Amino acid sequence: MYVHPAFRTETADALAMLGARGFGLLVIADAAGLPHAVHIPFLAKLQADGLRIELHVARANPIHGLLTEAGRPALLAVQGPDAYLSPDWYDVPNQVPTWTYTAVHLSGTARTLPAEALPGHLERLSDAFEGRLAPKAPWRMEKVEPHRLEAMMRAIVGIEILVPAEGIEAQRKLIQHKGETEHRGAIAGLSARPDPAAHAVAALMGESLATKQAAKGA
Repeated sequence: MYVHPAFRTETADALAMLGARGFGLLVIADAAGLPHAVHIPFLAKLQADGLRIELHVARANPIHGLLTEAGRPALLAVQGPDAYLSPDWYDVPNQVPTWTYTAVHLSGTARTLPAEALPGHLERLSDAFEGRLAPKAPWRMEKVEPHRLEAMMRAIVGIEILVPAEGIEAQRKLIQHKGETEHRGAIAGLSARPDPAAHAVAALMGESLATKQAAKGA
C-alpha cells in the first residue's frame, strides 16, 4: 500500500483500528500468481516476533488449499470509515475533490492451523465479538450440542498469519496536510450528511485537528 508521509499512522493506532474493526479482506495468490480473496473476521495479537492474526474459512472455500506447511505470502486488508469530500466545504479557493479513509494492510505468512487449535480459536473469536454486545450475556459454545459443534468444526479450517513489524502499513487519509479552515469546513460538511460513515470520518478529523492544535500549543 502506498502511504503518503502526511497520512502515515503509528503502529499503536493501527493495532487499535484492527481491534475495533475485526473484519477484513484476506488475499492469497496461487502458484500462477492469480489472487484469491475472502472477506473474513479475525483476531489480532501483538507478540514479541510481530503480529499474529487468527481466522478461519469454510472448508468448502478453496483458498485454504493454497497454503503449504511452510506457509504462503498473504495480505490482509482492513478498511475503516471512508467518505467523499467536496471542495466546496473547504471555503478556500482552488481546491479539488478527494476521498478520505483509514486503512491497514498486513503482509505476512499464512498457514493452516491444526484441528485441535480450533476450539480455542472459536472461543477467543466469539468472546471478542460477543463482548461488544454488553450488557447482553455473552453467547458461549456450550450452548451448542457437542455432536453439532464437532460437525461444524469439521466444516471449517483455521488459518494463522504471522506479520513482521515491517509488514504493518497503515494510514489515516484525513486531510492532515490542510489548514484549520479546510478541516472545519470538511467536518461541517460531513456532519450534515446522513451517512454514518461520513459522521465517523468527521469525528476522526475532529480528533486529528485537536491533536494538531495541541501540538502547536505545546
